[in-house]
Amino acid sequence: MKVVAIGGSPRLNGVTNYLIDQALGELASRGIETEKIVLNQYKIGFCQAHSNCASFSECQQKDDVPWILEKFATADGVIIASPVYFGTVSAQVKAFMDRSFFLYTHGKRPQPKCAGLIAIARQRGFEETLRELRKLVRSPEIQVFTIAAATGTADTDPKAQTELIKQAKDMGHRMAEVLLAPQG
Repeated sequence: MKVVAIGGSPRLNGVTNYLIDQALGELASRGIETEKIVLNQYKIGFCQAHSNCASFSECQQKDDVPWILEKFATADGVIIASPVYFGTVSAQVKAFMDRSFFLYTHGKRPQPKCAGLIAIARQRGFEETLRELRKLVRSPEIQVFTIAAATGTADTDPKAQTELIKQAKDMGHRMAEVLLAPQG
């Protein structure tokens, strides 16, 4: 079993990334392999909207997206996290979402058993952000767990967010239960 987390915050020490780490730590403590991909650390170009995308055997852009999409598409569980920028997902997540279109044009729709979605705002916009993140895991068979909150400021100490930390660990625990449940 493997869970891949896609982090859309450029703040490596911010609340969004810290909550990802808390959820992944809970999953790892239950023997589930985890991997965290912080989009801002990789080269991710914007979708060029090739009208014949489906005819290409690989994306025409030479960046890090193909291997990230492969990990995302084959994961047993995924976590997708974004801070709220201008009332929606960060630019990093939006670029990843747009580029994921390549998967769908090639019949590689991701089918994780479960997904965790995290949206962190200063004041508001987390509901809208969750709606956008859910588009990446829109199959009704996928169990989705969410964390959405306003922390008041981008400079909030992540370790001081005790309620959110509890929610992130609970998310990891609930995802582990889904992933480790007997198949039948």
